[in-house]
Amino acid sequence: MSDDLSLIMDDAEEHMKKAIQHLEIELVKIRAGRANPNMLDGIVVDYYGSPTPIGQVGNITAVDARTITIQPWEKNMLHPIERAIINSNIGLAPQNDGNLIRLFLPPLTEERRKELVKRVNGEGEHTKVAVRNIRREAIEHIKKLQKDGLSEDAAKDAEKDMQVLTDKYAVLIDKHLAAKDKEIMAV
Repeated sequence: MSDDLSLIMDDAEEHMKKAIQHLEIELVKIRAGRANPNMLDGIVVDYYGSPTPIGQVGNITAVDARTITIQPWEKNMLHPIERAIINSNIGLAPQNDGNLIRLFLPPLTEERRKELVKRVNGEGEHTKVAVRNIRREAIEHIKKLQKDGLSEDAAKDAEKDMQVLTDKYAVLIDKHLAAKDKEIMAV
């Protein structure tokens, strides 16, 4: 039975780690005033009829704190890349000079910074909900084991351990959110 409990705990922790990784990916996409090539992750370009991530059709670099350039591998990909950026609705207008595409990030206003902080906190809340759902599912598995013969004390201990694990990941989420909030609000 203890093997089953450790399997449940390990599985729950693995899922919680994936939730944190997803949060980190989402937080990178939220711009904090500085250009970051990862802001374009998730944008898909029509590459000869095949949807392809933008990073696979060109070289993406952050030239300075407010500029991202995209140098396509093939010149005829300039317009599809431009269309993909416009359609992605990331709030940046691509400028095509015939050789590469430039994205200029406007300076953030105080109002926009507050909106971004709200979005960051929303992502954090989604992650906390995911972690709590993982905890709930693990506790359901523990209760099922208890019905199958696991002692009540062992089940209670496992539930406490699951809560400790959940609290650990909630603190980790809060640290990520605080760091991103500080980054956004820095002028």
